[in-house]
Amino acid sequence: MQLQLTRLDVLGPEHWQAREEAHQRRASRFTEPYLQRRSAGRKHPVEDFLFTYYTQKPGQLLRWHPGAGVVLTGEAAAERAAWKYYRPLTDAERAEQDINDGGAVTFDAERFLRERAETVSFTRTILAATAARPARFACFGLHEWAMVYKSRLNGVRHEYLELRLGAEGTDGVVEASRINCSHFDAFRFYTPQAAPLNTLRLSRENQRDMEQPGCLHANMDLYKWAYKLTPALPGELVMDCFELSWRIREMDMQASPYDLAAWGYEPIRIETAEGRAQYAAAQRGFADESQRLRGRLLAALETIEG
Repeated sequence: MQLQLTRLDVLGPEHWQAREEAHQRRASRFTEPYLQRRSAGRKHPVEDFLFTYYTQKPGQLLRWHPGAGVVLTGEAAAERAAWKYYRPLTDAERAEQDINDGGAVTFDAERFLRERAETVSFTRTILAATAARPARFACFGLHEWAMVYKSRLNGVRHEYLELRLGAEGTDGVVEASRINCSHFDAFRFYTPQAAPLNTLRLSRENQRDMEQPGCLHANMDLYKWAYKLTPALPGELVMDCFELSWRIREMDMQASPYDLAAWGYEPIRIETAEGRAQYAAAQRGFADESQRLRGRLLAALETIEG
């Protein structure tokens, strides 16, 4: 199915190249420090995550796309005809859009929907289902604690980090708590002793039925769903999802059992009533932001599908 060209916005080079440069400046704030650390063989327990856990590479994040419904014109635009899921306009389309000379390319919706149909369908399903559920705010970040439960038997997941309360203190927090994680991709990293303690039975098969908009990891994954739809989405939307995920990761690790004082992070002490209240308040704010982004992603899917 091909988009109707009458719905497309035509951008000249002075417009779209300015957006491209702004996107690259925005993304390089995150990519450059990561690449420098990687070159030096250094790790960062918070800031590396979006580049090591997720599959999009820094170079891919730096590449700006206008998204569906846009024509790019000019000599530089012509180069994009060789990029995946781009196509040049036909002579008839150029005439319809009143483009007389120079390059003119647009997102190839027909090919994208043909080759990425499963990804589009799953993304739409999980975004819509998650958006429709009530948010829950009683997990208190205990998924990170369950990943290091009984560390004396299993080892610490991040071997270069110390546990803030030590192994025994960490185990005590887990054992005194009710673990309510609803996100399979966090649950799958639990230690064998922690998995039975989760109140929900999670699997890849029931993932789309369990995710809810209060979950930090489900909200971080908005970045994943966004880049899986690249280049159908505008780069600005992908970066909005990335930056939200970045801030959620910071808060998630502040509430973790790790001692991150050396990296400048104050702990959210979820082992206390005050810390749990602090966590839940931040979680509510992220849930509100994430619901707005889900709406934008779902609207973008409608544009992709015409």
